[in-house]
Order: sequence, then C-alpha cells, then structure tokens
Amino acid sequence: MTEARQRDIEIADEDRLRADFYNFLGLLLAAPPDRGTLDMTAGLAGDDSDLGRAMQALARVARVTTPPAAEREFNALFIGLGRGELLPYASYYLTGFLNEKPLAQLRSDMAARGITRAPNVYEPEDNIASLMEMMAGMIVGRFGAPAPLADQRMFWNRHIAPWAGHFFADLEAAENSVLYASVGTAGRVFMEIEKNGFAMLAE
Repeated sequence: MTEARQRDIEIADEDRLRADFYNFLGLLLAAPPDRGTLDMTAGLAGDDSDLGRAMQALARVARVTTPPAAEREFNALFIGLGRGELLPYASYYLTGFLNEKPLAQLRSDMAARGITRAPNVYEPEDNIASLMEMMAGMIVGRFGAPAPLADQRMFWNRHIAPWAGHFFADLEAAENSVLYASVGTAGRVFMEIEKNGFAMLAE
C-alpha cells in the first residue's frame, strides 16, 4: 500500500508483535493468499486466549484451503460481479458511500505523517488492508521514527476504531466466508485488544 524508508530501529517485542499482526491482517485482506501464505498461516499456533484460539481456528482452515478456493472466496467477498459481499472501506462503513469525508481525513493524516500510496495501488486508501499496513508501519517506523503510542492511539481512534470491529464481525458472518470467517474472528479480537490497550494508555 505505502512506500517509505525502512531503517534498523529498536522496537519493543510487544510492539513488534503488534506490527506483525497488523501486517498479517493486511496481507490476507489485500489479496487472495497464495500457497506460501496459506502454508505460513497453517503453521500458526495459539494459546488459550481469545486471540490464540482464533489463530488455532484460522490455522486449521488454512490447512484444508487451496489457493484457487481462497481466490474464489476473496473475489466473492470483496470483488464480485460489480461488487463483493462486503465493501471494506471506512467511508462506506461510516457514511454509506465511497470516497467520502473519512477518506479525505485519512489522506490529510497520511500526508502529515509522510505516508504515500504505492504507485501500483489504485484502491482508495481507507481500505481495511491499507489501514492495517499503515498501523504496522507507524509502530515500527516505516514512515520515519516509530510513532509514539499516543500518536498511534490518535490515528487508530480516528480511522480504525469507528468501523473496523464492525467490518471484522461482518466478515465472520458473511455468507461467502470460510477461511475469511476465521480471519474476521482474529481481526475482531485483535481490535478489542488494541481498544483495551489504548484505553489503558489514556487513563
């Protein structure tokens, strides 16, 4: 989604894991997973936490999902004939229309942080996959210095919190979701973890 300078920067292990999970969600939501991505997902393990159980379920489904099946599912969910079952854009979830005020606000915040859209990406920047990638990049310093937690919280509260949980819940329940039902569960649980973490920061 974005281009920026990548530097060797010391990041706390917890924040590195957060960034990795945002990147993982972005990868699965940006395009149908290929064989390598499915194999990587199938090898994931989890503990007895809500997120751990969600990852176990996702791994089980990935083990029996073929790349053609994943592509058909992705297309039915997000592309379809004319449009997919879901429209994964902040503007649509928040206003009912594409390319509305939430996208303009996001572009302004992107410009302020030196985040630019990659030249080979044509979808609006408020796509859920792009927002997951942006959060990962802010955490690890892909757009300059790593963003302080307060700045991460501001961006998350403005562009992700108002709709991402709803989107992931819709993805869990979508008619065409099989592999992506588990992606939806993992995303919804992770959004709750982030919400609680940022809430503690504000106290």
